Amino acid sequence: MTDKSKIELIVGAFVVAGIAALFMLSMKVSNLSGFSTDDGYHLNANFENIGGLKVRAPVMMAGVRIGEVSKIGLNTETFEADVVLTVDGQYQQLPKDTSAAIFTSGLLGEQYVSLEPGGEEVTLKPGDNIQLSQSAMVLEQVLGQFIFSKAAGDE
Repeated sequence: MTDKSKIELIVGAFVVAGIAALFMLSMKVSNLSGFSTDDGYHLNANFENIGGLKVRAPVMMAGVRIGEVSKIGLNTETFEADVVLTVDGQYQQLPKDTSAAIFTSGLLGEQYVSLEPGGEEVTLKPGDNIQLSQSAMVLEQVLGQFIFSKAAGDE
């Protein structure tokens, strides 16, 4: 084997490793790995505004991923977003007064649903609706309120 062919082999190995690393990174960023909905159950939550929440977004509790968003739709009667959450089957002891909120994480601004357990002894059953929900904080609205409050304060 000549020196030229050895160099070409090493460069080829680096290219293959680079492509594999990019593939793994894209899988991690797109949430296409790491959660199985096979043994999960569904909970419903209604939000006035979901911001940039997407299907397959994580459902977290205490910083631990316990599920994912499986469906998003618009309720034409209440004009609120209906969000279906698929929660892993091992977390079936969520209290009935659990609340759901939409938060943003990371530098890329990925949104997720955070569940906060309540203190009630009765638990949520599959298909139940989470009664307490907090919509996403939309940056444009917050900036608009800040600007208008500053303008009103200067008068």
